Amino acid sequence: MAINTDKNSYTVIFAVAMVLVVGSLLAFIASSLKPTITENQRLEKQQNILYAMGINDNDESSAVFISTDKAPKAFEENVKEQIVLTIDPNGKILKEQTRDEYFAETNEEPYLINVKKEQAKANAGEPRYLPLFVGDNKEGKQVYVAPIYGKGLWDAIWGYVAVDKDMVVQGAYFDHKGETAGLGANIKQRYFMDDFYGERLLTESGAFKGITVAKGNADPKNEDKTDNEVDAIAGATITGDGVSAMIKKDMKLYYPYFQNLKTN
Repeated sequence: MAINTDKNSYTVIFAVAMVLVVGSLLAFIASSLKPTITENQRLEKQQNILYAMGINDNDESSAVFISTDKAPKAFEENVKEQIVLTIDPNGKILKEQTRDEYFAETNEEPYLINVKKEQAKANAGEPRYLPLFVGDNKEGKQVYVAPIYGKGLWDAIWGYVAVDKDMVVQGAYFDHKGETAGLGANIKQRYFMDDFYGERLLTESGAFKGITVAKGNADPKNEDKTDNEVDAIAGATITGDGVSAMIKKDMKLYYPYFQNLKTN
C-alpha cells in the first residue's frame, strides 16, 4: 500500500521524526565533544591568567598566548597560590581559603570559578566566591591576578588584571563575546591592553578609584600613570565605558584584601 505523502498527518509525522532524529544527533555530538570543550576552556583560562601575569609569547606588536601544550606546566610553575575569598553582598570578606581548602569543599579548581554566576549570586543577596591568583611575572615580581566580568556594547566582556601589592597594574588581558570588529573588539588588541601597565587603581591618598577608559584624555601615549586613565579606542565609547565599569566594580571587591595585606 502506497503512502499518501499529500496528507497533513504525513507532514506532521515526518516533521516530528526529523526533529527527533536531528535532536538525538545533536545531543550525541554535544555529549561527545563535551570533554574536549571543557579541556579547551580550562586551558584558555590558564592562558588568560598567564597572559595577564606577563607569561606569554608576545612579539613586537601582537598579543600571543603561550601554546596550549605549555600552558599547564607554566601555570603550575608560575601561579604559586590560588586564593578564594568568600564575600557578602556588601563586599565584606567572610572567609579566605587556599586552593586545597577550596578544592576540598567544592571539588573545583579556583581558576575555574564562573565569575558571571558568582556575580548573579551577589545580585541575589547571597555570598559569592572571589578568586585571586598569586605568582611571579617574567621579571620575578610578585603579582596578583583577578578575573573581571562586565557588559560591552552588544554582549559580555571580561578579562584578567594583574596588580602588585599597591594595586598598580602589572598586566591585563581583555576579551569579548560580540563587540564590533575593528572598534570595540579591539579591547583584546595589545596596544590597548599594554596601556594599562603601570596605571594605578588607587588615588595618591590610597582610596580606590579604578581606571577610566577616557576619550580625549590629553595623554594618547599614556605617559601619565597617576591619572587613573587610559586613552579610549576611537569609535568604541560604550565598550570602553564597559571596561571602565567592570574594572571599577570588580577590582574594588579586592580592595579590602589589599588593605589587609599592607597591615599584616
